[in-house]
Amino acid sequence: MRDVEARVLNAIDEAETVELLAETVRVPSVTGTDAESDLQHRFARLLTEAGLDVDVWKLDLPDLTAREGFPGTEAPRQEGYGVAAVTPGEGVPALALQGHVDVVPTGDLAKWQGSDPFAARISGDVLHGRGACDMKAGLVANLAVVRALKRAGVRLARPLAVHCVISEEDGGLGAFATLARGHTAEAAVITEPTSGAVITANAGALTFRLEVAGRAAHGATRYEGVNAIEVFWPVFEAIRRLEAERNRDVPELFGGNAMPYPIEVGTVRAGDWASTVPDLLVAEGRLGVRLDEDPADARAAFEEAVASVAHPWLRDNPVAVTWPGGQFASGRLPAGHALLDEVDRAVSDVAGRT
Repeated sequence: MRDVEARVLNAIDEAETVELLAETVRVPSVTGTDAESDLQHRFARLLTEAGLDVDVWKLDLPDLTAREGFPGTEAPRQEGYGVAAVTPGEGVPALALQGHVDVVPTGDLAKWQGSDPFAARISGDVLHGRGACDMKAGLVANLAVVRALKRAGVRLARPLAVHCVISEEDGGLGAFATLARGHTAEAAVITEPTSGAVITANAGALTFRLEVAGRAAHGATRYEGVNAIEVFWPVFEAIRRLEAERNRDVPELFGGNAMPYPIEVGTVRAGDWASTVPDLLVAEGRLGVRLDEDPADARAAFEEAVASVAHPWLRDNPVAVTWPGGQFASGRLPAGHALLDEVDRAVSDVAGRT
């Protein structure tokens, strides 16, 4: 480990960092809520205090939606803000540290210890709370880096950028908007939780919606109807078979993940009356996109699998497949990129140090 790196590590205030993480977790920044914007403004202030030049802007949602490559969204959103900060210096930043402020909904509150997912409860050396891992710890770590650089008096040869983005959980609008704003870097490290592993590739993900038609009838004469739930079951089984096929050859780049391209149905809604045969089922989920696969090819494979289901009702009443939400491709760091050696060495140095 170089002396300057040791100085920076020694300048990190762990107690301060943990307290900031707790404060950040206490902001209920669920995707699409006002708290998402509130947290963006907090990080803008903190980055300004750390000595960075900060750009805060209100996203032009209609313009972004109309742009080529728009990744889609799922959460209703009336406004959103971007935050991009750069250390003093000339030229394009050599590196950007990026993280997202939004979190997914909390689910059943009764299943949370203490029943408050935003309490930031600390037990031993573990902080519990919605978003603590994914990925407010990463956001706070990024801020800790620039604070430590300032305290250690380190002058960088080239600028370092910090990007705080919204809407990662429902498609990636925030990152898309940041790039559209012109904020780039030669390379980027996204401080997502990886259990300490250096991950250089990520699958894509496409949100799908399935509409399965049935035929309504009174429950007392259900044999006169067609239950959309029953029709959906072989479709779901076909999706599971497709998932197995698409995960047969798993690249080592995914660090032992046995299923890097999952296909999951996350929501299912059917029927509107307890004693009526449901005539419509709507299911939504996500389709994993393989490395280097064109998202259009992934959509086609999924649609073909759904269309191939052998069910007599589906011959004349095919499942309607649409793609309403987040749509993004896979990505990877090119083999031999200099950043990989630097990050591997840094992880090794810090792991050995601790």
